[in-house]
Amino acid sequence: MKVCIVSDSHDRAEPLAQAVREAKSQGAEVVIHCGDLIGTQTLRPTLALGLPVHIIHGNNIGDPQSLHRWVALHNGQLHYHGADGRIELAGRRVFMVHYDDYGYAMACTGHWDLVCCGHSHRAEVRQVPSVDGKSTWLVNPGTVAGLAAPSTWVMGDLAAMRFEVQELGAAPRPQNPSTHDRPTPMLAARP
Repeated sequence: MKVCIVSDSHDRAEPLAQAVREAKSQGAEVVIHCGDLIGTQTLRPTLALGLPVHIIHGNNIGDPQSLHRWVALHNGQLHYHGADGRIELAGRRVFMVHYDDYGYAMACTGHWDLVCCGHSHRAEVRQVPSVDGKSTWLVNPGTVAGLAAPSTWVMGDLAAMRFEVQELGAAPRPQNPSTHDRPTPMLAARP
């Protein structure tokens, strides 16, 4: 299963919808939004594309009551998880949270195959060693709105456990199996 991972759209409906359109054209079947959506209306063009959307609210909460109403109106297409979310997609355990430090901590537990976060507006993909001696993928798609950073999102393949940072409007980069397990070159990994 391929997934579109976005965050920090901050009321910018068109960049969010453009990222989802690009991901859908590459085979994405679901969207994970890691928070700071703000206004529910921001989702209207994205929901029109027909993919299921899992969303959390982030530190710019917006209107949670409106999100709950929209969940009821969209017949299972929209899933609002509150401050963080625990979902299973294609047999993979996925944790969604807005704060990147919280995401790092959850990746260290070893309970998740994938932890998706946002907040920093810095795109990053890396494996984090966990307490069980294994590792967990930590994915921060950056800000799809392009606020003080490039407009970025992540295309993920849950079958292959590959994640690629995409810049909005740019041609997708070819997957290189020899580099998919290292931090994305856009940003250095934290020590």
